[in-house]
Amino acid sequence: MKDDMTQEQARLALHGTVWQRWGPYLSERAWGTVREDYSPDGNAWNDFPHDAARSRAYRWNEDGLAGISDDKGYMCLALALWNGHDPILKERLFGLTGPQGNHGEDVKEVYFYLDSTPTHSYMRMLYVYPQAAFPYEQLVRENARRGRQNDEFELADSGIFAEQRYFDVLVEYAKQTPEDILMRITVTNRGPQSASLHLLPTLWFRNIWSWGQNEIRPQLRQACDGAQAYVEACHPLLGTYYFYSEAADDLLFTQNETNFQRLFGIPNVTPYVKDAFHEYVIQGRHDAVNPERTGTKVAALYQRMLEAGATLIVRQRLSRTTDAPYEAFQDFDKIFAERQREADAYYAALQPTTLNTEERRVQRQALAGMLWSKQFYHYIVEQWLNGDPAQPAPPVQRKRGRNREWRHLYNERVMSMPDKWEYPWYASWDLAFHCLPLSMIDSAFAKSQLDLLMREWYMHPNGQIPAYEWAFGDVNPPVLAWAAWRVYKIDLARTGQADRAFLESIFHKLLLNFTWWVNRKDSEGKNVFQGGFLGLDNIGVFDRSAPLPTGGTLEQCDGTSWMGMFCLNMMTIALELALTNHAYENIAVKFFEHFLAIAAAMNNIAEEGIELWSREDEFFYDVLHLPDDSHLPLRIRSLVGLIPLCAVETIEPEVLDALPTFKGHLEWFLTHRPDLTRLVSHWHVADSGARRLLALVRGHRLKCLLKRMLDPDEFLSPYGIRSLSKYHAAHPYVLHVNGQAHTVAYEPAESRTELFGGNSNWRGPIWFPINYLLIESLHKFYYYYGDDFKVEYPTRSGHYATLMEVADALSQRLLHLFLTDATGRRPFQGEQKPCDPYWQDHLLFHEYFHGENGKGLGASHQTGWTGLVAMLLQQQGMHDETRETTNISHTELLRAPTGHHRLDRR
Repeated sequence: MKDDMTQEQARLALHGTVWQRWGPYLSERAWGTVREDYSPDGNAWNDFPHDAARSRAYRWNEDGLAGISDDKGYMCLALALWNGHDPILKERLFGLTGPQGNHGEDVKEVYFYLDSTPTHSYMRMLYVYPQAAFPYEQLVRENARRGRQNDEFELADSGIFAEQRYFDVLVEYAKQTPEDILMRITVTNRGPQSASLHLLPTLWFRNIWSWGQNEIRPQLRQACDGAQAYVEACHPLLGTYYFYSEAADDLLFTQNETNFQRLFGIPNVTPYVKDAFHEYVIQGRHDAVNPERTGTKVAALYQRMLEAGATLIVRQRLSRTTDAPYEAFQDFDKIFAERQREADAYYAALQPTTLNTEERRVQRQALAGMLWSKQFYHYIVEQWLNGDPAQPAPPVQRKRGRNREWRHLYNERVMSMPDKWEYPWYASWDLAFHCLPLSMIDSAFAKSQLDLLMREWYMHPNGQIPAYEWAFGDVNPPVLAWAAWRVYKIDLARTGQADRAFLESIFHKLLLNFTWWVNRKDSEGKNVFQGGFLGLDNIGVFDRSAPLPTGGTLEQCDGTSWMGMFCLNMMTIALELALTNHAYENIAVKFFEHFLAIAAAMNNIAEEGIELWSREDEFFYDVLHLPDDSHLPLRIRSLVGLIPLCAVETIEPEVLDALPTFKGHLEWFLTHRPDLTRLVSHWHVADSGARRLLALVRGHRLKCLLKRMLDPDEFLSPYGIRSLSKYHAAHPYVLHVNGQAHTVAYEPAESRTELFGGNSNWRGPIWFPINYLLIESLHKFYYYYGDDFKVEYPTRSGHYATLMEVADALSQRLLHLFLTDATGRRPFQGEQKPCDPYWQDHLLFHEYFHGENGKGLGASHQTGWTGLVAMLLQQQGMHDETRETTNISHTELLRAPTGHHRLDRR
């Protein structure tokens, strides 16, 4: 261990994967997922509803409340609760299905991820549990009554937290060793009166024995009697663990088996079924649990009355060691205190000294959410399509339905989820953005995530990357090359070691994906790409992935721009690899040439070029290529027209000098292809040398786009860049097709259309990932143009700023979503402060944000790409530190943080 390493850094560097064998990998929702859907019509929400979850064994995953599991999800540990009034035992988070929610699926609980280290040596989260009966029916009924024009009805809106009548349930985990895990539950009665509470810390095995795929059957059994009782957990694959519960009233045992009698009216295979603890605690059926004290699911029962303001602490330990029960807790609090100190030391070393206390809290909770959102994701498509030997055959429609072309896909790994309740499955372009903040704290995990998506059991044989479980064949923007390069550079900056083996390995897989894009999404070979909805859901006038109501094809500005960016990313990676292996120079040339072809098409100089650029509006639009061979631009001012800004890269003169083959080809093009020469900039200023700029937009068009992007009446919100121009609030875009009007209007909050399910909205709100890319692109442009290139910021203000200053200002707008303003309010919280002061410093990282007031919208724990706020804070802090200690210029400061290409032979 290096002298300057913290204990957590040393664990991560030396034994990271061993310490990560256990973590927060238990999902918060397995019901209502595609994996568990065996219906004939593919209606996952209705086939496995919340009401069945307590009684039906899951086939693929498990879920639980504030839980953990091993990295294969074989054994799970979580919490169950009962307040004496609820109709069901609280074993998992409740929310509305897609059809139930007035804006799609939506979790209806209050909980916060508060802390975690990368090895999960220490973790903390808070669940807020009402003392009155949980309003399940009211939440369903009221949201059903509301339309898409109305706000969602949330748990706090029901009044259930009035007078602070709830329990704060703080769940913490600490590891003594990688397989010695301590669980501490601290419950505080915040209400004005005493209240009853049942706590049931629960340990169970995922059911792998009921499907006919294997005969493995683990067992839990009680060891010792009375106050000395503990549980022996034997699993054929995991080995043996011991589960200790301090001062529990009793241990309850059952089987993790479906209650067929309750769900289907047929006899159970065992009298002891999955929902036994619900029957025991709420229905008083003591015969529901196994008197032999064995099974595959066990709970330690605590029944307590808490006075107003009182706190209860319950302690558990899951270990390989067979201690006497009283010995299991002798060093318990000491271990927790040590791991907490180590977590504080780890983040103190990570966070720049220039960040203030509030900024540090925001960054740490953002990273905690990233780490808590890791999940064991299990879905073997071939088995799911064919069915299991010991179960009824799936409906015949399945063979012609969802994901039938992805039989090779074998998901059985821990993955970074966008949100473990609302999006409990990976999404490839979401994951690309996740990997940047993850690489700040665990670059090995970030690299493994990118590598995994391109492994042969994930990537399609044709080169397509799986999108997400509802439709693996959908098309997401090709940002994985960008993510791989950024993760590589972040890792290099952190460790001083260039992991070229990672970069080279992933580059070869990306070649396959690039080829798929070229062959499948450029229908006419004109270097103008289609791509479909490209993750932007309802941003267009109609579903861009479906057959067009007009016929013909849609030439997409964003699809073409993403491919231009993909070319530059691949060229940049190839140049890096060429510094130590000159064979990559020719590959870099290939991507340079392809970029020029795309740039030519975008700039309307290619033969039969598509007019994506509107000279009249000075903006980029998608274009309908109609069956009669005419072209109709869709004049919607949206992020679609700003994505061209993201395709930008600079090449340093020393890199060109080190790579003579590539330099020769570049000079040949500049000499012999004058029609393309203007696509490669060489700004003749004193400090730029022979630095080259490759970008889809430069000079005049760059200023035209920024004029709209930085206009408060168009894209510039107080909290970032809107996804649709505010111009369309007063001027909706309407396209008439076959007597039907298709309309796009500015909608700053939740979606008011059912397009793509209506559970996300790209027609006005602020989304972090595109904002982050735009900020990074402005850095790159500034790195080339320097201080002499200025734009009006904001538009019509009369104030001119460098592109660096604009990028910094946009970063500040995004950061202010989470920082308290002069009134003590954080914009993401909406118009009202939280209903309780105990929640004031607990943050949520929503899916997207209101285009006017910054209120958090969509998935409330979509830490995934909104976790990029941690990157923005880190970059801000590092820049401030550097400026305080050196006289380094803005231009030089930008080299390492944003991954510009410079010579590095390490």
